[in-house]
Amino acid sequence: MEKTTELDSVDWLILEELQNDATVPNRDLAQRVGLAPSSCLQRVRRLRELGVITGSQVTVDPAAAGLVLEAVIAVNVRPHTRQVTTAFREFVLSLPETRAVFHVSGQADFLLHVAVADSAHLQTFLVDQLASRTEVRNLTSSVVLERVQTRALTPPPEARPTHRRRRVGY
Repeated sequence: MEKTTELDSVDWLILEELQNDATVPNRDLAQRVGLAPSSCLQRVRRLRELGVITGSQVTVDPAAAGLVLEAVIAVNVRPHTRQVTTAFREFVLSLPETRAVFHVSGQADFLLHVAVADSAHLQTFLVDQLASRTEVRNLTSSVVLERVQTRALTPPPEARPTHRRRRVGY
């Protein structure tokens, strides 16, 4: 089981702001969360050191980049062993069409989110890239009709801390 980090209300405010715009200057971030810039910078560094913040990235609109069709593909692999699932995961992550991979429980073993140029590109991806793999037993694709952006990770209201950390040293 992974170790969790206790986050106070200010930590959550910082995380929410950075998830919505990772390029916000520290001075603006500090103002938004009610801290001095130096204190804000210390908290962000602490969140990085603890592994709560694992990186920053740019979000690209696939349609604006010419990949106008997105799909979610449910894939079953057999045998469902660690060696097979690891190899399959590494394979699909190496494909440029792959946006996200989820190893899940339930009817499917994997859910893949892909972005392609058109339906012919999707067909080629499904038939030539996925279905041709010996471990793939079946797959089902669903075309994304509307992509709703993910939002910032925040705790549910009943779990949101109301306290502010009192210790000076982080």
